[in-house]
Amino acid sequence: MLIFEQMKYTLFIFLVAVFFSATSCKKDAFITSKDALLQLSEDTLHFDTVFTSTGSITQYFKIFNPNNQKLLLSGVELMGGSSSYFKINVDGTPGTVFQNIEIAANDSLYTFVTVSINPSAANLPFVVRDSIRISYNGNVRYMQLEAYGQNAVFLNNREITKDTTWNNTLPIVILGGLVIDSAKTLTINKGCKVYVHADAPIIVNGTVKAIGDKYDSTRIVFQGDRLDDPYKNYPGSWPGIILSSSSKDNVFQYAIIKNAYQGVIAQLPAADNNPKLTLDECILDNIYDVALGAVNSSISARNCLISNCGYNVYLQSGGNYTFNQCTISSYNNDYVTHKNAVFNISNNDATNSYPLNCTVVNSIIYGDGGLVNDEITVNKLGNTAFGIAMNNVLYKVKNDPANIVFSNSIKNQSPLFDSIDVNNHFYNFRLQAGSPCINKGAATSVNFDLDGNTRNTVAPDLGCYETL
Repeated sequence: MLIFEQMKYTLFIFLVAVFFSATSCKKDAFITSKDALLQLSEDTLHFDTVFTSTGSITQYFKIFNPNNQKLLLSGVELMGGSSSYFKINVDGTPGTVFQNIEIAANDSLYTFVTVSINPSAANLPFVVRDSIRISYNGNVRYMQLEAYGQNAVFLNNREITKDTTWNNTLPIVILGGLVIDSAKTLTINKGCKVYVHADAPIIVNGTVKAIGDKYDSTRIVFQGDRLDDPYKNYPGSWPGIILSSSSKDNVFQYAIIKNAYQGVIAQLPAADNNPKLTLDECILDNIYDVALGAVNSSISARNCLISNCGYNVYLQSGGNYTFNQCTISSYNNDYVTHKNAVFNISNNDATNSYPLNCTVVNSIIYGDGGLVNDEITVNKLGNTAFGIAMNNVLYKVKNDPANIVFSNSIKNQSPLFDSIDVNNHFYNFRLQAGSPCINKGAATSVNFDLDGNTRNTVAPDLGCYETL
């Protein structure tokens, strides 16, 4: 009886071994049927705007073998060959034609793709296309490649040593940095689009005059040069604009500055009696650190939207500042955590105090989510001249900060912005019907808003937008 049981056990072990051996052999064999399955993770790889000669990030797709046997790819070929704008790398090897590539059963293979578009005489955007042909078991599959390319003016470690004008003919791409010499002026005309690389601060020792217009196509835009998803919306993608101690008379109107590490920083007073920086009808958005900053300087801002930044406004060591019809607001989101007040002002540095004068009129200072109770912070040191007045302002704080004089203002009410969708990163800072900001402003000489729409000058709305 015992011998019989041992024989059954031995037979069982033998059958199991045969089964696994057969299974293993089957997996080690190639599937040759034309009905073999092959799957691609994408059917098209699309590259957003790629500036000529700068190239793009690498994208990839996966070739899946969902069969229970190995699959032999007889060929993977970039159809444009060596003259293609696209370059491919299959499983770690660059080239244009690959043959006899094995994919294990229920496994996959990575194929990486980049694109580089050579400069041409074409001024308009254009689309370049190619495809990758994948052959196996008498079958052919194609992966489509598509890139939206554009020629541009490239400035690499450029120093502006004479008065210079940029026109809206081609985009401007700044690589390595841009320096505007003292006593020299860079004029940027309406519609110019300026794309800045991650290593390229804009340092203004002289003057910038960036004068756009109210239409979307004629506003001036400063942003990073990565326009591919998801990087095109990331904050901190370029360093920002620094107005040095020698800079003066800078004017930005109908300009958009977005996705920078810092927006515009003004250092020390101007050499004349004019504001060092005039911001009219400008948008500073999605900036990782300080959007609008100053160190003992002077700024005049009108009809500006400063939104969703690490520090929307940060004014240090005194200075002279006016904000008229501005919306300064942040919502906690997964790009920039709302952990700092949107309006920060002080009259001191680490050891000294300086005169400070700041007036905020017909504006909104508001934030939501995150860790902030007080959206205005004030730091006063010493007995130097100190004055902060906020007139006809909607603001959010737990306790009114000392050293600010508020008049005709609205505290801790929602401004009822038109649409805020944090999950989808959609923010419309215009006002809903019923907003407490409507017709609550003091009479003003500002007769239009950020959109260029006519304002009610007797009782305007608070903030940068007037309801229609």
